[in-house]
Amino acid sequence: MAKVKKVYVCKECGAQTPQWAGRCSDCGAWNSLEEEIYSSASSTAQATISKHTGYAGEQKSEVQALGQVTSEQAVRWTTGLPELDRVLGGGLVTGSVVLIGGDPGIGKSTLLLQAMATMADSSGISPLYVSGEESLQQIRLRAERLQLEQAPVDLLAETHAEQMIQVAKNRKPQVMVIDSIQTVFTELLQSAPGTVAQVRESAAQLVRFAKSSGTTMILVGHVTKQGALAGPRVLEHMVDTVLYFEGDTSTRFRILRAVKNRFGAVNELGVFGMTELGLKEVSNPSAIFLSRGEESVPGSIVTVIREGSRPMLVEVQALVDSSPLGNPRRVTVGLEQNRLAMLLAILHRHGGITCHDQDVFINVVGGVKLSETGADLAVLAAIISSLRNKPLPRDWVLFGEVGLTGEIRPVQAGEERIKDANKHGFTHAIVPAANAPRKDLKGMKVHAVKHLSEVITVLRDITA
Repeated sequence: MAKVKKVYVCKECGAQTPQWAGRCSDCGAWNSLEEEIYSSASSTAQATISKHTGYAGEQKSEVQALGQVTSEQAVRWTTGLPELDRVLGGGLVTGSVVLIGGDPGIGKSTLLLQAMATMADSSGISPLYVSGEESLQQIRLRAERLQLEQAPVDLLAETHAEQMIQVAKNRKPQVMVIDSIQTVFTELLQSAPGTVAQVRESAAQLVRFAKSSGTTMILVGHVTKQGALAGPRVLEHMVDTVLYFEGDTSTRFRILRAVKNRFGAVNELGVFGMTELGLKEVSNPSAIFLSRGEESVPGSIVTVIREGSRPMLVEVQALVDSSPLGNPRRVTVGLEQNRLAMLLAILHRHGGITCHDQDVFINVVGGVKLSETGADLAVLAAIISSLRNKPLPRDWVLFGEVGLTGEIRPVQAGEERIKDANKHGFTHAIVPAANAPRKDLKGMKVHAVKHLSEVITVLRDITA
């Protein structure tokens, strides 16, 4: 008879301990230990499987020299959605595992159903869509709304990992979608689906099958209230690519971001628009984020950021108003709040402009999150414009990093950003001196600056 024992598993790192504690001794997370029930039979079976196989399938203990290893070009399949292919690095790689997470209702299932239907129609690839959250009738209703009900896509409603793998071995699909990994369970463990141990072991079995059979696997993951993928952190280490589907459900625009990609660049960005017929690609996202009014207003300026391999123009807005509070508010949307506090200190120390008695609000239009430092110059320019109530010209664009000593530091791909701004009709640019183009651009006047004081002088001249 199998013996049953209780262990406590950390939901953050997956570490196990026989006794409960308020803090995980491995990763230091508080209140992360959850009770799990194991039987001796399941533990023995799990140990047997883990002993002989890894996340990459069967392993052969053979030592090879680096020069003897052949670098074979990975076979990629286009999904039929250019924005999704961009984020993936050119398409789905044979035998790779992709993890995509996002808020409920953001459009993960819609995106994958569209991709599978397009691949089946255009490339003749046989996909298998496994749903653990919805019935087949619900998927049919979604397909009818998207006008994809005739697409040659195989459906399966299943939550048992071993049964999924057996069906996949029999049908041999080239692409397999699991929606979602939190609903999958394995018989090796007795804990409930969605727990740390179940997610980790179920994902490990699916990854092993994908690597050994060459099937491309797409896993859908839930996210926590903080926006991180739910489950153990090791889940993101198992897979080859991690994508986040972001956006506000109140707006129709969605952003797909890559944070890990073994077959392409990270931080790539894809923009989609939600319509009645599903998600549509936005090939020129700068046109969306620059939908401003015709008149110039104080506190609004355009900057050029770089997401992955593409430059993108976004509008930065600032509102500076006198504060009745002892501690003025610093509110940011799309920008890290600590970054704003640092920029205000630099503006006071090296620019002579103080906001200690002003409320400062910063908003990045379109729901874009500024993760790079190239927007520092635009944020300070918007603050100065709002504080002085002087609008900046609509045909000006700024980018550059501001250092703690007031110097304007260069950013990556500066010349490409200037050219992209020129294509969108901007005629003046304030950029770091190290990013100044070697040749003059037709229709574009570039102001190269080295210090914050030079920027303030230029802004004072154009708003006089």
